[in-house]
Amino acid sequence: MPYAIALMLSAALVMTCQPFAHAKEKVIEKLEVTSSAFREGEMIPKRYSGYGDNVSPDISWSKPPIGTKCMAIICEDPDATIGTWTHWMAFNIPYKSGTLPEKIPSQAALEDGTIQGVNDFNKTGYDGPHPPYGTHRYYFRVYALDTRVTLASDVTREELLHAMEGNILAEGSLMGRYAK
Repeated sequence: MPYAIALMLSAALVMTCQPFAHAKEKVIEKLEVTSSAFREGEMIPKRYSGYGDNVSPDISWSKPPIGTKCMAIICEDPDATIGTWTHWMAFNIPYKSGTLPEKIPSQAALEDGTIQGVNDFNKTGYDGPHPPYGTHRYYFRVYALDTRVTLASDVTREELLHAMEGNILAEGSLMGRYAK
């Protein structure tokens, strides 16, 4: 009998030492991200590069999940010689539009409430592909958030990612390539 009691107490102790074993992990849904300028894996037209007009391409996304308050976008080049290079950050984008039009003005705050951060060229807004050599990949990552981001426009990529942590309902990306 004492052995059975000890076994039950041991089992109860093990069960109480596993906090959050019953807690559900947050499921991040998938967004489809597209552009009329290029398709997944295709070359980005010169117009959208630092060698061309340097205007942002249009970016569209599929319907975000219920509870979405705004969208965010980060465009980055993981092939840069000094590490991942951020070309564009925008957040608090109204989600209902389903798209960011081409040629977003390079200003910190837009009329619709969108905030654009400072890229790794130390400029506000979009600054397109400008690889010194070779072919680079450019990821346009789009996030559906369950809250608005309360950061200033001089935010870094790491600060934005930290602020979004735990608030991402869905995400998706579109990758284009560019060669000098």
